[in-house]
Amino acid sequence: MNNKKVIIVGSSRNNGNTTNIVDAISSQCNFDVINLKDYQISYYDYESKNRNDDFLPLMKSIIEKYDTLIFATPIYWYSMSGIMKVFFDRFSDLIRIEKETGRQLRGKKVAVFSNSHDDEIDYDFYTPFRKSAEYLGMEYLGDKHFNADEFNKDNKIQLDFLN
Repeated sequence: MNNKKVIIVGSSRNNGNTTNIVDAISSQCNFDVINLKDYQISYYDYESKNRNDDFLPLMKSIIEKYDTLIFATPIYWYSMSGIMKVFFDRFSDLIRIEKETGRQLRGKKVAVFSNSHDDEIDYDFYTPFRKSAEYLGMEYLGDKHFNADEFNKDNKIQLDFLN
């Protein structure tokens, strides 16, 4: 696959700060983009009644096409966005009802882009991403935070940790 990368956007707005940042990065770095708002993904359900939503087909496609998954989320109340959290909760399906699909995440790489109106955020914000990657046997490459108020899409964005 030659380390093909995809940015998975989890924002409540299609034209907000997160999307603007991701659009600039994807055009500079030639990364594919998946916007979670384009899919119908239900909350995690212990009885797996939501098997027919878009989550499993989307994950199978991501696993097949990409080596590096980059999660992009605004910071809402000191945490990832709700849509991103729902997506992450559904990873439970990959260890309960779709184990073969879940096993294919091993060896893949993970990174995170976050944004808010602050220059820095607490290191602990990234704990769910780091720990999930570790649990699933994925390599956590790192993270990059953007201050949406100071972001300039014309500047060269440094993402050396993704190489």
